[in-house]
Amino acid sequence: MQETGNHSTHKARLAILLSGRGSNMVALVNAVQHGVLQDLAEVAVVFSNVPDAPGLATAAALGCPTASRSSQGRKRAEFDAEVVEVLRQYQPDYVVLAGYMRILSPTFIRAFAGRILNIHPADTHQHQGLHAYEWAFDNRLPETKITVHLVDEGLDTGPILAQHPVDLRGADTLAEVERRGLAVEHRVYAETLAQLIKNQLPEMSVPQAAASTVHSTPLPSGSPSLPERGPGGEASQ
Repeated sequence: MQETGNHSTHKARLAILLSGRGSNMVALVNAVQHGVLQDLAEVAVVFSNVPDAPGLATAAALGCPTASRSSQGRKRAEFDAEVVEVLRQYQPDYVVLAGYMRILSPTFIRAFAGRILNIHPADTHQHQGLHAYEWAFDNRLPETKITVHLVDEGLDTGPILAQHPVDLRGADTLAEVERRGLAVEHRVYAETLAQLIKNQLPEMSVPQAAASTVHSTPLPSGSPSLPERGPGGEASQ
């Protein structure tokens, strides 16, 4: 485990969780340091379940406190209980998932109920689970959506905070679909979090039964449930 830095309490405190390279984490940190979150939030900690995740080194280089615990070979509930205790040391107001490749246990979700955010690169009423960019590309969709939602105990079923369209017209490769989607992800996550902190989010009126057919990619035991695939086969972060 590696931990660095300290914390203060005058802004909304963010615990950012990742497992890989952390591109969404970088976008959030940039927003905190000199963007839409500058006067609203601070990064309490960047945590990873992979101690050598590239995103941890990036976070440290950006001046963020970091912490890690290896999830390899650990039982989910036991591991999550330990992570909850680690995160509580940093007193986060929000837990922000940024390519965190773990299925969150009820223990974890209840510890931070109503304060865990995830970003999903699809309309969650049309596609849940992994490979949302592949789904959009394979179905030649002219448009997909980036969804920011609160995390509950289901798979991408939590209350929607914001949805933003991604124009896919002319995107003739999966890499181009992912490039366009990630560009929107990196902007929208910080903007939505800023609105949430300021209590300025518009009412979302998308009913849970909005789509007659929901495409859900089942996950094998031990697989990640929340992040999607980004360029190079890495998790969207």
